[in-house]
Amino acid sequence: MTVNNASFARRLRVRRLFRHGDGRLFVVPLDHSVADGPLGCADLNALVTELTGTGVDAVVLHKGSLRHVDPGCFTDMSLIVHLSASTRHAPDPNAKYLVAGVAEAVRLGADAVSVHVNLGSEQEARQIADLAAVSGECDRWNVPLLAMVYVRGPKISDSRAPDLVAHAASLAADLGADIVKTDYAGSPEAMASVVRGCPIPLIVAGGPREEQTEAVLAHVADALRGGAAGVAMGRNVFQASQPGRMAAAVAGLLHGPLLPSPRQPLDDRLSLTN
Repeated sequence: MTVNNASFARRLRVRRLFRHGDGRLFVVPLDHSVADGPLGCADLNALVTELTGTGVDAVVLHKGSLRHVDPGCFTDMSLIVHLSASTRHAPDPNAKYLVAGVAEAVRLGADAVSVHVNLGSEQEARQIADLAAVSGECDRWNVPLLAMVYVRGPKISDSRAPDLVAHAASLAADLGADIVKTDYAGSPEAMASVVRGCPIPLIVAGGPREEQTEAVLAHVADALRGGAAGVAMGRNVFQASQPGRMAAAVAGLLHGPLLPSPRQPLDDRLSLTN
């Protein structure tokens, strides 16, 4: 995993993110509580602790949440501080705005920061400007930037249309992100087309909540077949009955031993998680 024209410090932090050395990344976003309310777990620290040692590469948290998490959890996981927010109660829930800065995230111990942009939102202009400004600050502080870019708004009928997903990915790259998280484009073939046109690592969103582990892992496997560098999976991990076990199953697909093999059908690999 390399980053062109990046400083030593930025390359070092990127290497910490891609800690397995296989070019793949498994992120668990835990920032949903700002948008949707409590995650549903009584103890955030217990949840993050449960994810340690499972193969999760990084978790995404808002700045205040860090007060309630043991720093020891980050000996084998990276910390990504999320800088964007909005709530589902707003007139335009897709209008994200900044609630923290890069320097603040560095003071808090972040290995990277993330920014959320919704193309098609009525407040798209501010969000793109915020992404560009954060990108500049990341250059100043040598901090990797994860851009979470989706196409969501009143005129968008299919946010997973390949041309729209490709536009989201290219915007992130053009404005200086190191990694982009975006929607799955619907099929491995469509995803492969998006990935070919994206010069930075692309990870796909985890998708809607699934009750069956098999459905979650099939989504991950399809993303990998399409060339994605990994996944950012929140609800399907932290809302699982055993979040650590689910995380380990996803990590098994991303980092082995469940990696896709022509000699081992997907159904056989899924049986290893039962």
